[in-house]
Amino acid sequence: MAASAEFIAFLKEQMAGFADVTHKRMFGGAGLYRDGLIFALVIEEALYLKADAENRAQFEAEDLQPFTYQTKHGGKTVMSYWRSPERCLDDADAMTEWCRIAWGAALRGRAPKPKGKSKRLDK
Repeated sequence: MAASAEFIAFLKEQMAGFADVTHKRMFGGAGLYRDGLIFALVIEEALYLKADAENRAQFEAEDLQPFTYQTKHGGKTVMSYWRSPERCLDDADAMTEWCRIAWGAALRGRAPKPKGKSKRLDK
């Protein structure tokens, strides 16, 4: 089941205190973005927020789980997005707090732009 447009709209409304969030459809779900940087995933009717080594303990303390999926070869892939606390769906302040936590991870994970190699033209 794909993430419904209604659920995505609801999440964006709940996140209004955090930022003007945009979304892009992907793989039956959606990515949620702030300023062009992804910080959350919507898979089916569940919200997953960006986690990293610095904030993972907060997700673990809430007994939340990362998003995982089976690969076509039978392996299991664990993503760096963890299920949001259920209270975020009822409490806009909690949603704002957890979005800020995820946003921090997204900013820390932003890869530095590779330096381009200068090309030497021999004539």
